Amino acid sequence: MTETIHPKKERTLVVIKPDGVQRSLVGEIIRRYERTGLKLIASKMLIPTPEMATEHYMIGGEEWLEGVGKKASEAYAKKGQQSPYATFRENGVAILKSNATYLSSGPVVAMVWEGNGATGVVRKITGSTEPMSSDVGTIRGDFTVDSYQISDVDDRSIRNLIHASGNTEEAEKEIPIWFRENELLNYRHLQEAILYDVNLDGILE
Repeated sequence: MTETIHPKKERTLVVIKPDGVQRSLVGEIIRRYERTGLKLIASKMLIPTPEMATEHYMIGGEEWLEGVGKKASEAYAKKGQQSPYATFRENGVAILKSNATYLSSGPVVAMVWEGNGATGVVRKITGSTEPMSSDVGTIRGDFTVDSYQISDVDDRSIRNLIHASGNTEEAEKEIPIWFRENELLNYRHLQEAILYDVNLDGILE
């Protein structure tokens, strides 16, 4: 019988990318997630190797390559341009290389956050992939102005400060790339009582 995991134990991966570190936004980004009530259970600073960065993006396999390549090809078509790549996969491989180069270009801060709906909460706070179209109040919307348009002109990966897992299944595959199991801390945070304790026992003493 599979053990049911309580929703408050949902985990998600966040990586503050090199541009986020270089722009001294680490503290501000952590504050945004922390004040929702999510619990930080792992954190480290490192410079990913190109191989590690490639493994990170390739957790979706061939399906991811095809999908991201198709999206890029459709974006070219919307602008009235022809994709320079013969197939969706070739376009996807080019994006993979660009993303891996970007992620491994300098120090990053990798974190695992835990809490009810952690993946969705983090995605909502982070904003959409393209900063220019992210809502005001999101991290990307508030702290950067990069866009697909300029990144395409410069033939580079979009600099959007953060990677955040797209869903819980993705998070489960990504976390082991960045953290060993013994680096994920199991501890009780005081704010969990007000968020999750059923009867709020212990508030009045």
